[in-house]
Amino acid sequence: MAKKEVKIYSTPTCPWCDKAKQFFKENHVKFTDVNVAADSKARQEMVKLSGQMGVPVIEIGDTVIVGYDEDAIRDTLDL
Repeated sequence: MAKKEVKIYSTPTCPWCDKAKQFFKENHVKFTDVNVAADSKARQEMVKLSGQMGVPVIEIGDTVIVGYDEDAIRDTLDL
């Protein structure tokens, strides 16, 4: 099975974003971190993708998870 691409839309001051990124690191999940506070184009992409202004928004393959939901992340990544 191919690895799913993981992208997290985050801001530097978001504690839930930090928690999600720490989870990925602890579980050896490669991810792309997109700082939506500094990148307005990425922020628009995130809102279009999720319908949400809040972070984190986590994209795992075709699945979008809004907020830090460890169970959903584990299920989606088959951890």
